[in-house]
Amino acid sequence: MPIATPEKYAAMLDAAKAGSFAYPAINVSSSQTLNAALQGFAEAGSDGIIQVSTGGAEYLSGPTVKDMVAGSLAFAAYAAEVAKNYPVNIALHTDHCPKEKLDGFVRPLLAASTERVKQGGLPYFQSHMWDGSAVPLDENLVIAEELLALCEAANVVLEIEVGVVGGEEDGVENEINEKLYTSTEDAIATIKALGSGEKGRYLTALTFGNVHGVYKPGNVKLRPAVLLEAQQAVKELTGKDRAFDFVFHGGSGSLPSEIAEAVDYGVIKMNVDTDTQYAFTRPAADFMLKNYDGVLKVDGEVGNKKAYDPRAWGKVAEAGMAARVVTACENLRSAGTTIG
Repeated sequence: MPIATPEKYAAMLDAAKAGSFAYPAINVSSSQTLNAALQGFAEAGSDGIIQVSTGGAEYLSGPTVKDMVAGSLAFAAYAAEVAKNYPVNIALHTDHCPKEKLDGFVRPLLAASTERVKQGGLPYFQSHMWDGSAVPLDENLVIAEELLALCEAANVVLEIEVGVVGGEEDGVENEINEKLYTSTEDAIATIKALGSGEKGRYLTALTFGNVHGVYKPGNVKLRPAVLLEAQQAVKELTGKDRAFDFVFHGGSGSLPSEIAEAVDYGVIKMNVDTDTQYAFTRPAADFMLKNYDGVLKVDGEVGNKKAYDPRAWGKVAEAGMAARVVTACENLRSAGTTIG
């Protein structure tokens, strides 16, 4: 199917909210990982979200070029072509963007989409994330309010983060401490600043012990009940049982029970990156080890072109990542829910 229109993306989010499931949002950084994500969503019978981070966007532009906007637009153009061949709806999203990168990433992409929409076209991306976790909440929400207006003009959904996700992603690192748990006061402040849809649609990443990257069980305590407390705290202000559309960040290594509880409290999007990176690389490493004398010209031999052809190991890598995407869809209950 074509990349989701703004209306189709809204219908996807509404379906997740009504059906108590969430979409995996798969980070990609190449055509291979993009194709693997598409394959996984198709095999699961699930619509989904595919996204690029600032580092992923730089890499997509060329490792020596490092142009986040060029990489993002190239990714969007490629995805728009190849996604047509898959029987599921796919939305495109840009992941964590801190304050110092807004002018070189989200703002120019929003400007490009706004111009395209004015000319009768569709936005390049269906949603963008502003990561204000490193600035005071007041400043975070002021910037969020400005970006929400820009997103509304471009027919795009905004994603924000209120709280701090621990660990490291694309060079942004945070400690693992009590700041990982968003307070109900922060949730109330968010609703007061941004509304509950009347100023434009936005997704909210509240933190409940989330950590980016790899961590062993017990290193961090996830408390999904933080999300329920936030929903209950703003109900009096909004009159809505689930005013927030939540995003689950830093979910790699989470137990299925923790994921299910978070979805029950309003999570409709969950980022998946570390697990799919490993799922892509592990089969490639296995292929190289088993075929070392083919991928290497050992002892003056010529090797085996069929082994060192990037398509040979690329196919097994993509299959491995696709299988992990299917698992994510099953854990988030989106498998078999495509809205067609």
